[in-house]
Amino acid sequence: MSSVWELDFYSRPILDENQKKIWEVLVCESSLDIRQPTDSLFQYASWCPNGQVNSIWLRTALEEAIAQSKQTPKKIRFFRRQMSNMIVKACEELGIPAQASRRTYTMERWLQQRIEDFYPNQPGYQATAAASSFVRYEPQTPQPLPDALRYEKWAFVTLEAAAFEEMDEWDINFGEAFPLSMIGLAPDARIPGIIIFSSRATAIAAWMSGLELAFVRFESEPIARLLLETGASDSWILANIKDPQTLAEAKGFESAKEKAGRVHFLAVQSSPTSEAFAGFWLMQELQ
Repeated sequence: MSSVWELDFYSRPILDENQKKIWEVLVCESSLDIRQPTDSLFQYASWCPNGQVNSIWLRTALEEAIAQSKQTPKKIRFFRRQMSNMIVKACEELGIPAQASRRTYTMERWLQQRIEDFYPNQPGYQATAAASSFVRYEPQTPQPLPDALRYEKWAFVTLEAAAFEEMDEWDINFGEAFPLSMIGLAPDARIPGIIIFSSRATAIAAWMSGLELAFVRFESEPIARLLLETGASDSWILANIKDPQTLAEAKGFESAKEKAGRVHFLAVQSSPTSEAFAGFWLMQELQ
């Protein structure tokens, strides 16, 4: 299976001898399989001189990473929207699609590890600059789903974490997962989810598969509704919530997410009696 990479190219909380921030590129392999050992994932890191921060240097670094890994990824994800032009240009010159995404779970953990254990031990480290290592964008105004992708029913559900050990054996057309060992959830932890039922299940799942699904969240104001967050900051209205029972279930969904380390899932099926999934995505809301 072709790999997906995650990339971060940005200044670090370290100053060089001229008191200018040092830049660094980090590249890591996305964990796409529920059983994939995280310690086997490819990683690449390289410092970038302050005066060479451009797409040419980044392309060369990516070429070196590809040479080390002995494979070219089918896609590269990045979470810093302000670096989009440079990253996309470097990737396009190598024939690799690049997408802004909030599914950079592996990079998030690696960057956090470096902030805590690696950068503070480097000469020129500036603790006050460490906070800028992460970035979060305000989501855009939620958009309604395209008319052709409206569905008939949906429901809140939960699964035990242990059930996902067999996810590789499920009949799934579109989807993505990651090892729950990354989160450290107990086997009996309850993971909340939402299942969409539609006669157009395959079309809906195919559309979702191209959106870089990030997470589902419940918004209580100004309108109670479920939102699907995608890409770097896109937002879609999954459902408006009007009756008290569903409102209580939506609040319970958010509470269950918190207890499960914000891990949850979104599934698409043709009907409640179907044993196959047109789509199934395991997700985590990063904070």
